Amino acid sequence: MPDLPELAASFTAALHDAGIAVGPDRTRSFARALTLLAPSTTRELRHCALATLVSDPEQIEPFDAVFREVFGGPADRGAQRGQPGDPPRTLPNTVPGRVPGIRRDTADGRDRDADAPPRKAPVPVAASPLDRLAGRDFADLSAEELARLSEVMRTLVLRTPTRPSRRRRTAHHGARIDVRRTLSVSRRTGGYPLRLRRFVPRARPRDLIVLCDISGSMEPYARAMLQLLYCAARAAHAEVFTFATRLTRLTPVLRRAGPDDALARAGQVAPDWSGGTRIADCLAEFNERFGRRGMAHGAVVAIISDGWDTGAPADLATQMARLSRVAHRVVWVNPRTASPRYRPLVGGMAAALPYCDAVVSAHNLAALGDFTAVLSTPRRRR
Repeated sequence: MPDLPELAASFTAALHDAGIAVGPDRTRSFARALTLLAPSTTRELRHCALATLVSDPEQIEPFDAVFREVFGGPADRGAQRGQPGDPPRTLPNTVPGRVPGIRRDTADGRDRDADAPPRKAPVPVAASPLDRLAGRDFADLSAEELARLSEVMRTLVLRTPTRPSRRRRTAHHGARIDVRRTLSVSRRTGGYPLRLRRFVPRARPRDLIVLCDISGSMEPYARAMLQLLYCAARAAHAEVFTFATRLTRLTPVLRRAGPDDALARAGQVAPDWSGGTRIADCLAEFNERFGRRGMAHGAVVAIISDGWDTGAPADLATQMARLSRVAHRVVWVNPRTASPRYRPLVGGMAAALPYCDAVVSAHNLAALGDFTAVLSTPRRRR
C-alpha cells in the first residue's frame, strides 16, 4: 500500500498532466487535509482535493475526470450537491476502484458493491511512523528513531505561569489611578482632571529552571531529555543545568549550539556524563550559587531525575526544603513513574516527594503533554 506522500504525488501528477497547475505547495496542503480530516467517503475525499488543489472554476471538469479515473468516483456535481442526477459516469477504458476505508458514494447516496475491483491509488489508513513512535518509551528507541522525534520535540513550547511585573499598562478599569498621566491629560481641560487614567501591572512569564540528571541510571533518557533542555534554553527566561556528581550550567552552550550538535556540546561541557549521582550535593551547590542570588525566586523549577542518590536522604530533603521556599513551583520529572508497579521507595525520591508540587513521567512523546501542562499550572497549596 503506498504511503501518503506517494498518493498525493501520484494524484497531483495526474492533475498536472490534465492541464491543472498543481505545485508542491498545493500538494502539501492536500496531504495535510487528508491527515487532519481523514475522509471516509469519496465525496469527502473529493471535497478535500477540490478545496486544496483547484483554483479556478474552469478546472473542476478536468479535475472530476482525473478523480474518477484514479479513485473510481465520485458522482457528478449535481449529485455532490445533494440533487438527483444521472448515474455516475466513468472515463472510457477505466475501471472504478475501491478505496480501503473509503465508502463509494452514488447519486442515490447508497454505497456501491463491496466486491468492486481494487482501485489504482489506495488511500493509506495505517498510522504514520511518527504516531507509532509517540507512544513508545524513550529508553526503547534507537538513535535513528529518536532523531525522527527530535523535530517534533524542538517545537514544544514550555510556558510558565505569569507574574505581575513592575511595569504597567493603561487600562480603563484598572484598580489604581495613574496620577502622572491623569495630570498630564488634565492640561487639555484647564487643569481639571475630568477623566481619571488608570493602570494595571503588566504580566510576564515566570522564570523556568530545568535541572537534568545525566547519571548512569538516567542515561537511556538523557538523549531525549536533552531535546527538552534545548527547547528550554532557547526561551528568554529559562536556565538549564545538568548534574550527576557536579552541577553544570548549560544555558550559554545550548543557546549558541545548533540542534544537531547540542548533544556533543553538552557532553564536552559536562564531564560527569553517565557517572554517579549526588543529587543533594548538586542541589546544595545550586541553592548556594544561584538560588540565594535570586535566580530561583518565584521561578518554576523542573528536576528531571529518577531519584537514585548516593547521599543521605536527609540531606536531599534539606536542600529540597530550601528550594521549595524560594521557588514558585517545583516539578519533578521521573520517567520511572510510568510503570504501574512503581513506588517511591527509593531514598532520594521518597525524601524529595513532600516538597514537590507535581510529579510527572514524561517518558515518551505523548507524556510530554502532561509535563508542559504542569509547567503552566499556577501553584496550589501542597
